[in-house]
Amino acid sequence: MDWNDSLPWILVGVGGQLAFFSRFLVQWLASEKAGESYIPMSFWYLSLVGSLILLVYAIHRQEPIFLLGYLPNSVVYIRNIMLIKRKGAQGSASGAPAGTE
Repeated sequence: MDWNDSLPWILVGVGGQLAFFSRFLVQWLASEKAGESYIPMSFWYLSLVGSLILLVYAIHRQEPIFLLGYLPNSVVYIRNIMLIKRKGAQGSASGAPAGTE
């Protein structure tokens, strides 16, 4: 493990990890509240923010594997946000067939 990076960059990396991890907590709490598996819009926004922060950190660290792991994610998260907004929903039931939420 390399902790030789500057403190601000370590904080950027930790912040990205916290944003990315918090999406699971948000989804879990929303599902408990709904009584079914549910993915709120905040899940997608946290996914996008966390992924972009971690992408910036990967670029800084010049980590090609880490970079390739987060680069395509943003496209998927942005597309999911667009699809949900187009439908006018606040989130979506996870695992539900299209058009049945």
